[in-house]
Amino acid sequence: MLTLYTRPNCPLCEEAKLMLNLVQEDFPVEYTEVNIEEDHIIHEKYMLMIPVLEQEGRVLLYGNIGYADLLEALKF
Repeated sequence: MLTLYTRPNCPLCEEAKLMLNLVQEDFPVEYTEVNIEEDHIIHEKYMLMIPVLEQEGRVLLYGNIGYADLLEALKF
């Protein structure tokens, strides 16, 4: 399971979600979205990095997340 850390009104976050949805069309990828503004600790940790894609506590990607980046990070 992947976790995508985002915040409202974030164009890079919207792009990352779009890329994840495109990957989901071809591969079995599940993710949950977490709004960093709802948790002070997470906000402090990721506020300059979002969007952040994490798997089992390990950051896979952050910032500008593209389709090819996702495929490489997820080993498809």
